[in-house]
Amino acid sequence: MGTDDTSVSAGLRQCGRFLLLAFMLPALLASTGHAADTVYTIGNYPVEASAENAVAAKEQAIADGQQAAFRSLLKRLVPVTQYPKLQKLASVRAAELVEGVKVRSERNSRTDYIASFDFAFQAKSVRDLLRREGIAFVDEQAPTLTLVAVWRGPGSDNAAWTTVWRGLDLENALTPVNLQPLRPDIGAEAVEGIARAEPSAMRAFAGTYAAEHLVVAVAQQEAGKLKLLLVGRDAVGPLYLERTYRLDADASYTRELSAVIALRTLEGRWKAIKGGSGGSAGPTLSAAGGRVDLLIAVEFRGMAEWQDISRKLSATPGVDELDVAGLSARGARVTLRYGGGAEQLVGELARQGLVLRNNGGTWVLSSR
Repeated sequence: MGTDDTSVSAGLRQCGRFLLLAFMLPALLASTGHAADTVYTIGNYPVEASAENAVAAKEQAIADGQQAAFRSLLKRLVPVTQYPKLQKLASVRAAELVEGVKVRSERNSRTDYIASFDFAFQAKSVRDLLRREGIAFVDEQAPTLTLVAVWRGPGSDNAAWTTVWRGLDLENALTPVNLQPLRPDIGAEAVEGIARAEPSAMRAFAGTYAAEHLVVAVAQQEAGKLKLLLVGRDAVGPLYLERTYRLDADASYTRELSAVIALRTLEGRWKAIKGGSGGSAGPTLSAAGGRVDLLIAVEFRGMAEWQDISRKLSATPGVDELDVAGLSARGARVTLRYGGGAEQLVGELARQGLVLRNNGGTWVLSSR
């Protein structure tokens, strides 16, 4: 091969490299964008449906699930002060905004389908929708927070308390959480120091886990109540928040509720400092004025009835931060915060034709 041929060959190879880079660049940019759009995925979302066959049941579960997951996404991105504006988006079809669906787990019978999905939504389309409607939002994730789940005293153990947190959508949260177990080299004295918010104990935890942003979630069961402390430092600053929950017959219900509210609190603090919030740092874990946080099992006979119940809940005065934590063909799990206490909420909902009752420690809502 002569000199000219060698030059041509080298030029072709160089050209090939440029073509390969040009081909790969869109994919690389998409990958980078996807990483930045993590908050637009609602992960590990439970769904359930029944139909004449398993295929139809799966289709129904996905359709209902993605609509409910979209509502959860909006509550994640939008500050509490903007929640009333979300009613303008009630008619939006989530299916048109879904980018992808991933199965976490599933099981089915001939007529039933039960599964857990990751629903990824189109970040640009959701942003455009919120901007068109003039709804403020925050979609920049906070720096990853290391959270150590600690259980004090009898009634449970650290493994069970950590499992409760692991069931939440920690990776995609607005405040992403790196969940860590309590290490065996951390003694009872350090745990007691954390409960008293002693700086030396906090420094010991931070040094052990080598984390700049570290929060210890300390739960304790005593006198029929569950006490939860969040102690440490997140991206917003020093943190010491406390809340007490009534511990009913179903202790797992109370533990799950406390963890859900705690994660929501961390997200609310971040939204407050990132602008666009127009309000406070969201719900705190300090008891105040009879306000209660509830995890409610909703029973209904069909999607039309569910939509009616959901509409009435959203319109109930004093109800804030209503969020759907799971949806099936005949039931849903919702979390909400109410300013007047549980008994007052029972009466308020009764006036709208809804029955809220305490069934063995679990709040259950249905139409009359």
